[in-house]
Amino acid sequence: MNGKPVTDEQIAAWAAEAEAGYDVEVLKRRGRGRPGRGAEPSQVIAVRLTADELAVVDARAARESRSRSEVIRDALAASVA
Repeated sequence: MNGKPVTDEQIAAWAAEAEAGYDVEVLKRRGRGRPGRGAEPSQVIAVRLTADELAVVDARAARESRSRSEVIRDALAASVA
């Protein structure tokens, strides 16, 4: 887990926690998954990029401290505007 082996003690602790039961209301309040981008659900679209194209996207994302997705969305918006 996070690059470290899981110990028998950690497994025993997780098992004890599970056997004791979980507070479902607390679990429901936890944020899960990626945050939404708007009022409506977003659709995931697969796009195939060559290694060179991906390197360009990644370089720009790193330079601008942004994600790949943000860079690709901006490029798409600019190309159809």
